[in-house]
Order: sequence, then structure tokens, then C-alpha cells
Amino acid sequence: MAGLAAPLALAAILLLAGAKSSTLRAPQAPAASAEVKIDNFSFGPAAITVAAGTTVTWANRDDIPHTVVSDDKVFKSKVLDTDEKFSYTFSQPGTYPYFCSVHPKMTGKVIVQ
Repeated sequence: MAGLAAPLALAAILLLAGAKSSTLRAPQAPAASAEVKIDNFSFGPAAITVAAGTTVTWANRDDIPHTVVSDDKVFKSKVLDTDEKFSYTFSQPGTYPYFCSVHPKMTGKVIVQ
């Protein structure tokens, strides 16, 4: 019987090692992201469609300051100077129209699916 103890112990260790490895989680996928450029008094693209959980970043490439403000005030940037950025993560599906509060004729929208 003593001759069986070592193989049984080894089998138990291998079984536990196999069980442990099967409970490991797969690496999480990186968060989705998208960018909107602010240039020449416009948002580009003017409309963008993203999945829920996506972070949208607006980058001011214009020579003058702009803001990014949703119509319903869900998100609002500070005044963005040239090369400054603002990001917002959209967790809920819906349509989010936005504008520049400095130049209200500048508009865009994010569609979250």
C-alpha cells in the first residue's frame, strides 16, 4: 500500500493543478475608444457611432479654444486650447447631441448602441 502513496499524491497534485488552471480568467479586452477632432470650427466626424462602454476623446486641433457640451449637460468639457483633449465614457445606449458653448453653431452627436 505504501507503494501507491506517491503515485496517488502525484495524481492529486496534477488534478488540483489542472482544476486551478481551468478557473483562470481570460484577459480582459482593452476598453474601446474613439476620437473626434475639433478643427476649422467643426467636429470630425460630426456623428460617430460607438458601442456602450466606449471612451470618446475630443482633441482640439484648431488654433482657437472650443468646448464639448452635451445638450442635456451629461458631459461638459472645460475650455480646450490647441492640442488639449477631453474624454467621456458612454455607458448607456442612446443619442447624445453636443455643441461648442463658445461657438454654438458647431454641433455633433455620439450614437451609443
